[in-house]
Order: sequence, then structure tokens, then C-alpha cells
Amino acid sequence: MIPVKGYAAQSPTTDLAPWDFQRRDVGPHDVQFDILFCGVCHSDLHQIKNDWFPGIFPMVPGHEIVGRVIKVGSHVKNFKVGDLAGTGCMVDSCRECENCKRDLQQYCLKGNSQTYNGLEQDKKTPTYGGYSKTIVVNEDFVLHLSEKLDLAATAPLLCAGITTYSPLRHWKVGKGHKLAVLGLGGLGHMGVKFGVAFGAEVTVLSTSPAKEKDAKRLGAHHFLLTSDAAQVKAARGRFDFILDTVSAEHDINMYMSMLRTDGAHICVGVPPKPTPIHPFAIIDGRKSLTGSGIGGIKETQEMLDFCADHNIVSDIELIDIKDITKAYARMLKGDVRYRFVIDIATLK
Repeated sequence: MIPVKGYAAQSPTTDLAPWDFQRRDVGPHDVQFDILFCGVCHSDLHQIKNDWFPGIFPMVPGHEIVGRVIKVGSHVKNFKVGDLAGTGCMVDSCRECENCKRDLQQYCLKGNSQTYNGLEQDKKTPTYGGYSKTIVVNEDFVLHLSEKLDLAATAPLLCAGITTYSPLRHWKVGKGHKLAVLGLGGLGHMGVKFGVAFGAEVTVLSTSPAKEKDAKRLGAHHFLLTSDAAQVKAARGRFDFILDTVSAEHDINMYMSMLRTDGAHICVGVPPKPTPIHPFAIIDGRKSLTGSGIGGIKETQEMLDFCADHNIVSDIELIDIKDITKAYARMLKGDVRYRFVIDIATLK
């Protein structure tokens, strides 16, 4: 076993703190890489607080993990020592079900193995995430990273990036489409960057007038203040797609009114409580309320390659791991532009 230093929550009522644990030895098909940076996702906070479901404790969060390979198994062919490597929200899946065979491991019918707060495919061994010094992952769930991009700013692509890239690709959003991105945070700012890169006309929807300047800086063509009833009314039937990145409670019924006939409201943010939807919100205009979860391994690599070709990374604030609880508090207030990333070198 490999001894590892990390940061863990011991229970839903305790803050993250240093914790030593062990990872498995490198097997024939495994890649071990030392973690250099790990992004801070809003879901990290939800999970350590049991907001969605009972967690597995102690819990080491982190699923936006990047670093450099230090050891590979004897059968590994696609990685070598010294390569940059990353791991996102999954570290394994059944490999056999209909969805896995379609490269949709995120929808594994037998349940994929989440990078943390999950179980390996033996359904017994807990998984521990990227708020730690090193990680061992099966090569099929390790991703290649470009040396051309800032590594710390690449980390959030492993969740925030693929979570917004995948639905825009699936619904073929591009030239000629009017795309609204609801919320300008860790997910939303990536949705803007991808929407613009794909050729769509992008509008940011936000309750905060202070976000307009950044929305335009990120490439958005328009900004709509959703707390202004007149602007909301004027936007009725305007958009082909709304990419909903908001993880706080909000009234989806109101936003559905902004969709054109046959438009789609795509949920990628996860509020802590279910959102009521009136049938008239979707009946009027044959609209769709749908959702998307991260992306499969093949598509995630495609996204990383696209980002390398188009110089797309996340806007980040690099933090010391000892400041993670303060970062969570700031994240809840929306006080981050637009993703915290932990410098794992600060984990002593």
C-alpha cells in the first residue's frame, strides 16, 4: 500500500483537516501520478455536508485532478513516467453495460466508481479524491493533458469543463443558435467560453448586474439581468437553448418562458432541493427540460484536446489548502472568479 497525505472531512459536521491514508499499490493497468493541482467544485462542499445523500467518511474530496506520472503498471501502453495526467469525476465503471460500451461511463448502468465519496467496482473499497498528494487510477480513466496550457487552470476542465462541453456538443449548439448561459460561476464561465468557441450567439443570464462586465470579457455577446422584470418579459421566446449552471434554488418556470418553440432548458447545476415545474411551462411551445452529467472518458479527452487547440482554460484563483474552509465560504457567496484551485504543494 502507498501512504498518502490528504485533507479529509471526518463527518458532515467537521471542517476539512489533514488526514493520512493509504492507496493501493500500482497494478499492471494502473497509472500513479503525483497531484500538483486540484480544482474546488461546488459539489465538494455539497458532499462533505451530506446535502444530497449520506456520504462515506472520512471523505477526501476533489475530482479536478492534474499532475505528473511517477509510475506505470507493466501493461500500461499510453502513459509513461513524466507525462502530464489528469483524472475527473470517475475512476472506473463496469465496462460491460450498454452505456459503457457507448463511451458513456458517466451513465454506467451498474454504477460507475466516483473519484471520491464512492466505491471501487468491488463495491467495498472507498475512493479518495484529489485533495491529496498522489493518486493511483486505472489507465482507462486517466487523461492526457497538454503541456501548452497552464496546468493549474486546466484542472477545472476535468469537471466544470466537461460538464458544459458535453451538453453543448450533444445538442449540437453552434452557429445560428442563440444560447443563454444561466449563472456565471465555475460552470457558467466555461459554458460561455465553449458556446462562443462553437459559434453560438451567447447571452449570460444573471441576477447580479456586477457580472455584466465579466460576461462580456469572457466573450458573451449579451447580458440579461434576470431581476429586471422588463428584461425578462422582453426576452420571451428568444433562445434556442438555456444552459442552466445554477446550484442554488431558482424558478425554472420563469426561464422556460425565454425559450423558443422546441427550445431546450439543459440543467447541469444541482440545487440542494428539487425544483417544481408546472406542465404549462413545457407544454406551451413544445419545450424540453433536460439535463446532462459530465461526459464519458472519450469525450473528456476530446474536450481537453479542443481546449489545447483553442487555448481555453478556466479562470482561477490559486489557494493554499489550509484556506479551503474559507474558500468554501467565499464560494457560497459567489466570491470567486471563477474557480478555486488548490496548489497541492501547500499540503505539507
